[in-house]
Amino acid sequence: MGCVDARHVALLRDLLASTPWVERAEDLARGLRRTRTPGGLMLLGTPDDEPWHLAAHLDDEARYADLPQLSPSLVRWEPPPGAPAHLSIGLERLEDARRGNTLFVVNDAPEAPVPLLERVDDARRSGATVLSLDQGDPELASIAHEAVSLRPSGDPVTFEGMQHLVSSAAGHVGDRRRGGLRDRLSRFLDMVSGPRPAD
Repeated sequence: MGCVDARHVALLRDLLASTPWVERAEDLARGLRRTRTPGGLMLLGTPDDEPWHLAAHLDDEARYADLPQLSPSLVRWEPPPGAPAHLSIGLERLEDARRGNTLFVVNDAPEAPVPLLERVDDARRSGATVLSLDQGDPELASIAHEAVSLRPSGDPVTFEGMQHLVSSAAGHVGDRRRGGLRDRLSRFLDMVSGPRPAD
């Protein structure tokens, strides 16, 4: 998609308005906004692909919307020695995951590597809310509290396009749809008590 600005995202939203993809991006964005405290949102990619671009967009949205909890900690598999503080957050950050934290996992491969799945499962068991954006990975989707899975050859939005939709929606606090009673009650319970740990 090259350089994407707010006009391009708005156009993408308009093009996808008759599909469920905008609503799914908004659902995932709502999950990101439920992070309780600044520093509580962790963003994790695979060892081969760190979601730098998405981290930058979420950081921008956090600033523009005055929602500091949206500014993610980019968790890296092997941060290089001497990296700046915001680029030196390693996997040990996941060991500190707890209720009120959110782990957003971005996997652009058909299957997540086993070490990633193990660390995500551990974070969920510690009480963190797990959100995922993937390309049809059933294992990762089964661990996540909420997942958006794209099929590279069959869906009308690209993986990068969905990242833009999610980050843009995260900065817009006014939800366009309120949902039914069950949806509102679920969001209320998550806000009051945090996510339910896995059994």
